[in-house]
Amino acid sequence: MVEVRSNMAGTVYLINVQQGDSVQAGDEVVVLESMKMEMPIPALDGGTVKELLVQIGDVVQEDDVLMVLE
Repeated sequence: MVEVRSNMAGTVYLINVQQGDSVQAGDEVVVLESMKMEMPIPALDGGTVKELLVQIGDVVQEDDVLMVLE
């Protein structure tokens, strides 16, 4: 199991995957917005999206878990 974590505080602007989707290492799975800047969050490892823990509009802090891959 691999956790995809936020690397900064911000608002979830876009989610590029759904539960059950396959992702490769480096795929941009979530985009965060902070101070009018968009920051893509990549998957560090490949796998299948087991659980999405955020929705568009959620406010997250640095190191929060955004999703779990298996």
